[in-house]
Amino acid sequence: MESGIPVVSYARISADNRGDEHGVRDQHKVNRETAARLGWTVVAEFTDNDKSAAKADVYRDDFEAMLKVLKAGKLPDGRPVQGVVIVAEDRLARRPGDYERFVEAITYKDGRVYADARGSKDLYSEDTESMGLFGAVISKMEVRKMQRRMRRSHQARAEQGKPVGGPRPFGWLPDRLTLHPEEAPLLRKAALDFAGGRSLDSIVKEWRRHGVLTSRGNPWIRMTLRSALANPRLCGWRAIGGELVRDAKGEPIVGQWEPILTPEEWQAVMAVMNARKGHWVNRDGSVGSPIPTDQREHRYLLSGILRCGKPKPEGGICNKPLRCRPGKSGVGPHVYLCPGKSDGGCGGISRRGDKIDEFISEALLASLEEKELRRRKERPAAWAGEKELNAAKKRLDELSAQWDEDKISNELFFKLAPQLEKKIARLRAERDKHQASIERARVRAALDVEDLRRRWYIPEEEGGLPISTKRAYLREAFHAIIVRPAVRGRRDFDPDLLEPIWRED
Repeated sequence: MESGIPVVSYARISADNRGDEHGVRDQHKVNRETAARLGWTVVAEFTDNDKSAAKADVYRDDFEAMLKVLKAGKLPDGRPVQGVVIVAEDRLARRPGDYERFVEAITYKDGRVYADARGSKDLYSEDTESMGLFGAVISKMEVRKMQRRMRRSHQARAEQGKPVGGPRPFGWLPDRLTLHPEEAPLLRKAALDFAGGRSLDSIVKEWRRHGVLTSRGNPWIRMTLRSALANPRLCGWRAIGGELVRDAKGEPIVGQWEPILTPEEWQAVMAVMNARKGHWVNRDGSVGSPIPTDQREHRYLLSGILRCGKPKPEGGICNKPLRCRPGKSGVGPHVYLCPGKSDGGCGGISRRGDKIDEFISEALLASLEEKELRRRKERPAAWAGEKELNAAKKRLDELSAQWDEDKISNELFFKLAPQLEKKIARLRAERDKHQASIERARVRAALDVEDLRRRWYIPEEEGGLPISTKRAYLREAFHAIIVRPAVRGRRDFDPDLLEPIWRED
C-alpha cells in the first residue's frame, strides 16, 4: 500500500546530451530515492526523451501533460498529486517562460511540494521562485552562447569550403571528399531521372528492390531521397539554414569535395522539386493539381470527409462532418458518428467505420481502374510529325523517279537525296520514340493502378500507403460522402445509405 505525499517524477534528456551520465532511467531512479528520503511516494513518471528545453519550437509532450496534472491536482485516473521531484532544474526548464508556467501550475493550490536531488524547495517563497527563475535565465544565456559559437564554427568551415561533420553523406567515402564508387553513380542517375520527370517513389522502390541502403544502413524512403537530392553538396555547394553560402561577390562557395552533379544539373533538380511542392505529381512525372491538405494528421481514413445526411425538420440535411470514435478499449472497429448538438451536429448518425472504409476504398479503386481501362481503349494522340514524314518520303520517291528517268543529273540527285534520307531517318526515329512512349505510359499507368490497390490494403510499415496519401486520393476523387440515416432497428451494413459526391473528371 502506497504511503506518503503523492508526487510525480519528471526526467528529460536532450539529443545533444544523449551521452550524459544521467540517462532517463537514472534520473527517475534518483527522483524515487529523493522522494523516499523525504517521505514522499512517486505515483507517476513523466519523460521527455531527446527533446531540448531551450528551443522555443520544441513541444515537450510530457512536460505539458505534467503541468495539466499539477494544476488539476490529480492524474487522469483520479489519483491525487501534490508535488514534483526532479534531478536538477535544468532538466525541468531552460526558458524563463516555461519555469514561470511550472511555478504557476504547482502553486495553483496550497500545500504542494517540490524537490530536486539536493532536497526540497519551497516554491511559495518569493526568494526560491526568483532564484529558480534567475537560474533559467542563466541557463538560457549559456545555451545561446553555445549556439552562437556553433553557428560561427559552421559558417567559418563553410566559407573555407570544408565539409560538415555528422554521418557520412550518401555518395561519398568516409573522408566526405572522395566519391563513393558505387553510391555516387546511383545518386547521379536518380537526380537526372528525377529532373527528367521520374517520381521519387519510383526511384525508392527500385533502390529497395536492389537492397540499396542509406549511409546509416537504413532502407530508403521518399523523404530521405528528397533531402539527398535537395542538398547543394551534390554540385559542390554548401547551405546553412536553407541558404547557399556565398562569397563577397555573391557567388556560391565551392567546397573541397568532389561533386556528383554540375550546378546546372542540380538547379534543374531543384526546379522540378519546387514546381511539385503542394501539387500532385502525375504518372508521367508532370505537375498536376494542388494537393488538398488537412490541418492535422488524421488517424482514420474518412474522418472529416463523411458528412451527416440526417434530414433537418426545417428542410435540408445536417451536413456536419462526421467524427471518429475508436473501438471500445482499443479493440473492435472504429465508429463514425455525427457530433452532438453542443458541437454543432445532430448526434443522429453512427456507423461502423471498417465497413464504410472498405466500401469507399473499393469505389475509389474501381473508379481509378475504370479510368485506366478507358485510357487503354482511347485512341492515343497522333504524332505531330506524320505529315512532314509522308511529305519527305513522297519527295524522295519523286526525286528517285526523276533520276531513274534521267530527268535530273547525278550531281543534283546525290546532293538532295542524302538530305531527304537524313530527314526521313530523323522523323522515323521521332515517330518510333513517340509510339514507344505511348506504350510505356500505358504499361506504367496500369502497373501504377495495380500497385496502388496492392499497397492500399497492407500496413504502412510493410510498404503500404500512409493514411495521409490515401486521404489525398479520396479528396481528389470526392467532394464529400453523405451518410444517410438507417432504418430504425436495422444493424447490417447498407451501402445504399452512402452517397458519394464525385468530383468531375
